[in-house]
Amino acid sequence: MSQMNVEQVLNQMRILSQNNVLPETSNTNRADFSQLLSDSIGQVNELQKESREMKTAFEMGDSGVDIPEVMIAVQKASLSFEAITEVRNKLLSAYQEVMNMPV
Repeated sequence: MSQMNVEQVLNQMRILSQNNVLPETSNTNRADFSQLLSDSIGQVNELQKESREMKTAFEMGDSGVDIPEVMIAVQKASLSFEAITEVRNKLLSAYQEVMNMPV
């Protein structure tokens, strides 16, 4: 960013802070957190189902499924499950921290 652009942005910020006006944000594109979490869990579930189906097809000798595809699907499912588990752990940790705060 050039010096002129930085100065312009700073001037706009000063004007907005003096007027105490914040730019409006559109709520139409926002998804609430619970919906986002629910969608993520659904996606993880779909990846696990796909992985399981590919493993079963490979074990049954389906010629349309090869081992690299199966391994990639299994790794995607595993990684996504680990990620959603970590999100759950962070949420529980944050909840416990909030509950332990003095009132």
